[in-house]
Amino acid sequence: MSASRTRGLIGASLVVAVLGTAAACGNENGAAPAAQPTQTPSTTPPTLPTTTPPTPSGTPSTNCPETISAIRQSVEKAVWGKGTPKSAFQPVSVTICQYDALATGQDYATVTTQRTGQQATDLFALVNAAKPEPKKPDFCTKELGPTYVLRFTDNDRGVLSYTAEAYGCHRLVATSFEGQGKPGELAAPRAVTPELEKSLGLR
Repeated sequence: MSASRTRGLIGASLVVAVLGTAAACGNENGAAPAAQPTQTPSTTPPTLPTTTPPTPSGTPSTNCPETISAIRQSVEKAVWGKGTPKSAFQPVSVTICQYDALATGQDYATVTTQRTGQQATDLFALVNAAKPEPKKPDFCTKELGPTYVLRFTDNDRGVLSYTAEAYGCHRLVATSFEGQGKPGELAAPRAVTPELEKSLGLR
């Protein structure tokens, strides 16, 4: 082989090697990678929990229109030892308004039930059967219990109301009469009997 041909092969080999090296290294002047967007911290204030003011329990209705505060005031006004031993009222129906044991202030009845016919008559008989007390009870227990308002209605649409306490002094007081005719004078205050309390607990 001549010296000139040998130099040609060596030159060609060098060119190929240089091109291969350049391809392997890549283009040093290539585009830089795109910049990543920066996250701006949120300036929106956190939502604070809202506080709802307490509302009285129960809702007023035509059958149970009074608050527990008004009911208790009526009971406190009762004059013990005054009134008839029994009521001559003849009910045909009764609405029972039940106030929660923890009811206070402007709380209304939370449970309302109605009885008609013989059921109303039987409940009224239990009210009348309780013996009148000559003076306000001076021995009262500390247990909690509901307050009941019994609104008896007769054929003349008269409404005779009693309040029965299933706790504490267990007072049973005729508080008002609305309408014409009977009963005249309200029955004397007395104590709730176990039989009456049991009947009121039924639904």
